[in-house]
Amino acid sequence: MSSALAGLLHREHAATGLFLELLGLEAQAMTEGLFTELPGLAERKSQLAGQISAISRQREALQQSLGYGPGRAGADAAAAAGDAVLKTAWQQLLARAAEAQAMNHRNGVMVHTHLDFTRQTLNFLKAGGQPLYGPDGTHQSGGGGNRLGVG
Repeated sequence: MSSALAGLLHREHAATGLFLELLGLEAQAMTEGLFTELPGLAERKSQLAGQISAISRQREALQQSLGYGPGRAGADAAAAAGDAVLKTAWQQLLARAAEAQAMNHRNGVMVHTHLDFTRQTLNFLKAGGQPLYGPDGTHQSGGGGNRLGVG
C-alpha cells in the first residue's frame, strides 16, 4: 500500500510543479506589464488547483483506509510509518507546496500593488475635475491661459 500512497504523492508533487510554472508565468506577465494574459493564467491555475485537490483527496482517502487520520497529521503519520521512498515523497511534496504558497502570496502582493497604483492614478486624474479626453476621443488641454502668438 505504501507504493500506492507514494504514487499519489508523486502525482501531487508533479501537479504542484506545473502550478509553480503557471505562477512563474503569472509573475512574468505582471512584471512585463502583460496584464491581458492574467485571466487565461488564472483560469489555468484554477483548473490545476482543482486537479491537485482531487489528487489530495484520493491520497487522504487512501491514508485513512490504511488506518491513518485525515489531514496533515494523518499524512505525517503515514509517511513516518512508511519506507524511505514514501518519506522522501512526502517531504518533497511539503517543500514544493510551501514554495507554491510563497510564490502565490508574492504574486498576490504584486496584483494588489498594481491595483493600488491604478486606483491612485485614477483618483489623481479625477481630482483635476477636467476631463482628460473630449467627446471625440482627442486629448483636451487643461490650460486656460492665453494662446501664444495670438494678439
